[in-house]
Amino acid sequence: MNGLLEAEEQDQRPEQELTGSWGHGPRSTLVRAKTMAPPPPPLAASTPLLHGEFGSYPARGPRFALTLTSQALHIQRLRPKPEARPRGGLVPLAEVSGCCTLRSRSPSDSAAYFCIYTYPRGRRGSRRRTTRTFRTDGAATYEENRAEAQRWATALTCLLRGLPLPGDGEITPDLLPRPPRLLLLVNPFGGRGLAWQWCKNYVLPMISEAGLSFNLIQTERQNHARELVQGLSLSEWDGIVTVSGDGLLHEVLNGLLDRPDWEEAVKMPVGILPCGSGNALAGAVNQRGGFEPALGLELLLNCSLLLCRGGGHPLDLLSVTLASGSRCFSFLSVAWGFVSDVDIQSERFRALGSARFTLGTVLGLATLHTYRGRLSYLPATVEPASPTPAHSLPRAKSELTLTPDPAPPMAHSPLHRSVSDLPLPLPQPALASPGSPEPLPILSLNGGGPELAGDWGGAGDVPLSPDPLLSSPPGSPKAGLHSPVAEGAPVIPPSSGLPTPTPDAQVAASTCGLPDHLLPPLGTPLPPDWVTLEGDFVLLLAISPSHLGADLVAAPHARFDDGLVHLCWVRSGISRAALLRLFLAMERGSQFSLGCPQLGYAAARAFRLEPLTPRGVLTVDGEQVEYGPLQAQMHPGLGTLLTGPPGCPGREP
Repeated sequence: MNGLLEAEEQDQRPEQELTGSWGHGPRSTLVRAKTMAPPPPPLAASTPLLHGEFGSYPARGPRFALTLTSQALHIQRLRPKPEARPRGGLVPLAEVSGCCTLRSRSPSDSAAYFCIYTYPRGRRGSRRRTTRTFRTDGAATYEENRAEAQRWATALTCLLRGLPLPGDGEITPDLLPRPPRLLLLVNPFGGRGLAWQWCKNYVLPMISEAGLSFNLIQTERQNHARELVQGLSLSEWDGIVTVSGDGLLHEVLNGLLDRPDWEEAVKMPVGILPCGSGNALAGAVNQRGGFEPALGLELLLNCSLLLCRGGGHPLDLLSVTLASGSRCFSFLSVAWGFVSDVDIQSERFRALGSARFTLGTVLGLATLHTYRGRLSYLPATVEPASPTPAHSLPRAKSELTLTPDPAPPMAHSPLHRSVSDLPLPLPQPALASPGSPEPLPILSLNGGGPELAGDWGGAGDVPLSPDPLLSSPPGSPKAGLHSPVAEGAPVIPPSSGLPTPTPDAQVAASTCGLPDHLLPPLGTPLPPDWVTLEGDFVLLLAISPSHLGADLVAAPHARFDDGLVHLCWVRSGISRAALLRLFLAMERGSQFSLGCPQLGYAAARAFRLEPLTPRGVLTVDGEQVEYGPLQAQMHPGLGTLLTGPPGCPGREP
């Protein structure tokens, strides 16, 4: 008989550099930010925190020496033959999604088991899910072995979360807070229509391995997410995560700022798991996490790993006032000219995923347009980090340009909205062990444990199961509470914190009371300390984070909380070949080192754009807005973005 491993998973951790920590504070987001856990003291990467000898599962396998440091789990085989150069013996914590403790279903087995879930890169560079299960059998009784397995699982979870470990060596599950509760918003039409499939196959298993609790909603229409968060009971949630492209997060942030309690609501941590076409913010999160540039599924797995580790970071938001006087908030960009033309005109190629932008760029180059306009901006009082240019850019009259450094090397079926209370079981293929007479039971994703593929024992091995004596942290959901995913109209539990669905409605402009103190009324003269440029432009881009796309680094030195809007423009007179070279160089963030005379840059705190061409396209975060004059002001650190811990830029952990 072959073994089934089911997991009782430990919680996940908060982070470094956070404004709110996973599951740590009271339900109020304001109080949560004030009562965040103190950062752990720095530890040398090679300092051993735990060391011990373990068996393997199945029991007849080799024995291992495990050493846990702040950065990795070191595994060395001891018997039957010690390894001089262990292969696969280093597991970086950056590749670990979570861990759990297990027990044997055989009453005579006194051992406990410690399992970790990892996502290492394969030979071709793609991530693959693996599990490592170790047998804790150094003591005579199960209770002693269980305590040791718990000690290792707790220590590893604390490291993943960024929680401090006690100096006296007493490491118990009491150190872990309750599991954080996330609201996942999935756009099933995102990207090439693969968002739901990727969410079900990759995202949900991984965040379950990390011990994250969640509810999931599939959005049904434009502005659906905005409506939902406007009526959300914030005290029920620790974060809102969108599983889609950048557009869904734009709806969430503007919905939070539309609420009467916007000052508290906007502090709700938000995250993004990329399943759209552009995935610009996810590209910036991926870079900050220290991962190599990635696209598609690889980018999704990287961002999911970072989400599992938690960690909030201040997020600058740009308040944009349009010609009609309406206002919206941007976390990404305001675009006019070539960039916005490509973005909107490529909508008809959405089925191509991110390739739509490549095709749109080719078509845009074939019919290159110029637009006359006036750009005015309030220069930043502090220059952005590393502003020294590799090649100086020409300065126009009253035009001050700062050149940033190059970037470091580095089939749809209709679905309805679904709501699940905790935990959320999803249908999966039955798992069968080699030689099993019947399929193994289906495993739930958020109350039982994820399946441990590849860890089945051979014939005669005793199955493992969650240890019923392991106590869940306070507030943890009980494994017996299941609410299946519904294909029809969902029934929202009264305690879920979700608003009642409302009919389709045109969402009004933002009613947020946040003042734009740097901006005079649109149409009135600007203060004398503003810089004004007028002429013919091919494009103008005002961007907040570093990335314009998952693989396009428009502002290499930008940070989520630098308090700046980064203005990039290309004047008329540039050839199609030179413009193409700029976009190709943007894949490496080296466009400012090309010495292109038509390329300009400035760091600003506010700006005004006045198109003088009667026709054109303006976009905010990739969404088309009314054409005409607009102005914007940056509000530093207004939001909170779930980014995970920072990594080493340009180097894969």
